[in-house]
Amino acid sequence: MDRVIYTAMSGASQTLNQQSITSHNLANVSTAGFRAQLTAMKAVPIVGNSMPTRTMVAATTPTYDSTMGAFNYTGRDLDVALSEDDWLAVQLADGSEAYTRNGAIQIDENGTLNIQGHPLLGDNGVLTVPQRSQVSISADGTLSALGAGDKRTTIAQVGKIKKVHLEPNELVRGDDGFFHATPVNNRGAVLQDNPNAKLMSGVLEGSNVNPVTAMVNLISHSRQFEMQMKQITTADENAQRANQILSLT
Repeated sequence: MDRVIYTAMSGASQTLNQQSITSHNLANVSTAGFRAQLTAMKAVPIVGNSMPTRTMVAATTPTYDSTMGAFNYTGRDLDVALSEDDWLAVQLADGSEAYTRNGAIQIDENGTLNIQGHPLLGDNGVLTVPQRSQVSISADGTLSALGAGDKRTTIAQVGKIKKVHLEPNELVRGDDGFFHATPVNNRGAVLQDNPNAKLMSGVLEGSNVNPVTAMVNLISHSRQFEMQMKQITTADENAQRANQILSLT
């Protein structure tokens, strides 16, 4: 009976993990540029001389849903959306690059452009604009700034947003909410700008999480967990009855 209990126990543990991931996806149904995390389970035989029939349940390598979310018109000049498989680059605290589809750009008190609190990268490093200036973004990512009180004829280019092209197999989701390039790309730690990528200003890409599907998955995970716990209880009851029969003989 220990074989049944061990398999059901490991399955219940992974089902709770699936439920946590689905809940996380559902919580980000309104997050711009969010990619739903995917997970699955597989049976893994336990290697050992005394355990040839034992099998545990393990999670497969986590991945994500690469389909694009719906585009939502905001009318805000600093909101941008990208074409498929193109990503914005941000600088992390350790100086490395990370990538996101969230195009909700903010400007801090120092004039630095950032996304989710991390500096946005351009063709020559971190992008900055004059404080209190009016900023516009062209389709190729060029930033133009008009200083407060200046004439329209004095508008000037102040940088260009970096747009990186990455295929789904070249990215891995990080715990910091950003995506990171994998060694598969063979292009080094710092990737170059994709000149063919286009930006749409005044538009944000929404989350690709389907709330109805996520809710159905949560119910399914809950029922699966209950079934596995029932298996554990049944196996334990059968073991107790077998012990009673043996004690009578």
